Amino acid sequence: MKRFGSTEKDVCKHGLGVPVDSIKENVILAPWWEPDVLPGLGKAELLSLANQLGIRVWNIEGVDFDMTFIRTGIGAPCLTEGLFPLGVTKCKRIIFIGSAGSLSADINIGDIVIPEFSVCGDGVSRYIADDLKRDVFGEKAYPDSFMFKKAVAATEGLCKEHNMNFHIGRTFSTDTIFAQFAHMDAITGMGCNTIEMETAAAFRAAEIMKIPLIALFSISDNIVKNKSLVSGRTAEELDYRKLVRSAFLPKIILAAFKETMN
Repeated sequence: MKRFGSTEKDVCKHGLGVPVDSIKENVILAPWWEPDVLPGLGKAELLSLANQLGIRVWNIEGVDFDMTFIRTGIGAPCLTEGLFPLGVTKCKRIIFIGSAGSLSADINIGDIVIPEFSVCGDGVSRYIADDLKRDVFGEKAYPDSFMFKKAVAATEGLCKEHNMNFHIGRTFSTDTIFAQFAHMDAITGMGCNTIEMETAAAFRAAEIMKIPLIALFSISDNIVKNKSLVSGRTAEELDYRKLVRSAFLPKIILAAFKETMN
């Protein structure tokens, strides 16, 4: 972008709608959630209403450290537009948080999942691969290994303490919710146990940026149990998911950041 006349300040202001020096070292990326669904993180201050890309940015004053929270919009294209501008800021580590669907009978609605890899099923990943002409569909992208290990250890401890279920994810990143159903056999045949829309591109982009990034999922639906986003889920399952997300996911996020800051 510099080659075509942009500056670092331009990139951040246009991409995120905030000055480049307003972004904290610890950043949370969420496709749709906003800080009010995770009240345990700290006091949130809205810095930027939706810009032309629909991105919103908050800074959160935590007990031990501050964070920036960015709602990017749903899907890999929106996610990468909110992620890449962080490369010109003082951001040092990123936690992606969002919903994922379960493709396993053992992973239930409300469970916490940390993906160990994401399989590319999106189009954006092709633009950030090493060669635009090479089709990267089906390739695996990985979170930062050090941050992943620290987050898994912290999450295991917290889930055991609070009697919650935790799983390691093998994720497929899709571009479409509706059309994915025609290809479920192929997707599960790749060894995937969860499905969402952003992390294959997020992992690949973060590696290019040399900024550690991991993902934390809250399971929103279970396709193999006929509990999809549009039908089959019970009120009790949805209430449990909201409880885990609001009361315990913030504890996991804060613990994961703390472990990787040390």
